[in-house]
Amino acid sequence: MAKTKTGVLIINLGTPNSPSVADVRKYLREFLMDRRVIDIPFWRRFLLINFIIAPFRAPQSAKGYHELWTSEGSPLKVYGQQLEGLLQKALGQGFEVKLAMRYQSPSIKSVLAHFKDKGFKQLTIVPLYPQYASSSSGSTMEEVMNALKGWEVVPEIKMISQFFDHPLFIKAFAQIGQKYMTQSFDHYLFSYHGLPEHQILKSSCDNYCRLGDCCSVHISKNQYCYRAQCFETTRLLVKELGIKKENYTICFQSRLGKTPWIKPYTDEIIKQLARQGVKKVLTFSPAFVADCLETTIEIGVEYKNLFLENGGEYWQLVESLNVHPTWVECLKQLVLSHE
Repeated sequence: MAKTKTGVLIINLGTPNSPSVADVRKYLREFLMDRRVIDIPFWRRFLLINFIIAPFRAPQSAKGYHELWTSEGSPLKVYGQQLEGLLQKALGQGFEVKLAMRYQSPSIKSVLAHFKDKGFKQLTIVPLYPQYASSSSGSTMEEVMNALKGWEVVPEIKMISQFFDHPLFIKAFAQIGQKYMTQSFDHYLFSYHGLPEHQILKSSCDNYCRLGDCCSVHISKNQYCYRAQCFETTRLLVKELGIKKENYTICFQSRLGKTPWIKPYTDEIIKQLARQGVKKVLTFSPAFVADCLETTIEIGVEYKNLFLENGGEYWQLVESLNVHPTWVECLKQLVLSHE
């Protein structure tokens, strides 16, 4: 008989096992070969990833991972392991909490194998992506279901597909940002991970994204539109922080390839702001709950340099939620609300 009644699986994107070029290449291949990430026919994806993107991108990405890496390892994984322990403590003996990664280790399949013979009444799955996207939350939930296919007894499954508007998620980010807002800034950036425009349009959105309108106005009818959720996340954050509409910009980073991605692009906004005379910028990245290559290196280093090169003077990144107490409490409430 199981000592606990509910297994809780928190899942983040993943990280290379080391910052070596070989391990980064392995990670990129697994990540980018996901049909939900690059949604083109298999043979084209195979050739593109294995003969163009992975061989040429891995050495460049490895440099970033070397800069990011700590003595404990990849921050995303380190924070994830710490979060696992803190959430376990917060939920107590009626739960067993485990961390998994969508790509690389610990894999979803291996963690669910650990859960298989526990006799759980329920499994609660929490992809650690605030805003839903097919290439992140959708891919993660699909992988979970694939791993469960061979189980003779499948317990009740609860999946938390999004939490961008949870009051404690907003409060946690605001609390971290407020410590920087004791000083004045000319402008505030809210930079989200980008997606190809066609992925937004084909999933559950209409032409609002294509037209560039503020999707947050239509969040009720576009509840699974990633871009709409990003606008709504920002609306809730600026309300909590007391930032005026004219003092912030929403933008999207990390685009890959030549196809149109959702706009506006972060790098273009940064150059535009600097050239307009904006000198001090505070930047939030509310699509990430743990610091990683896209926050610490891309925003914290590369975008900072871009801002300074174009005439800006001061650039500050608000770190991610990581293991903030309010974030742990948010996860606890999310799990308990799905009991």
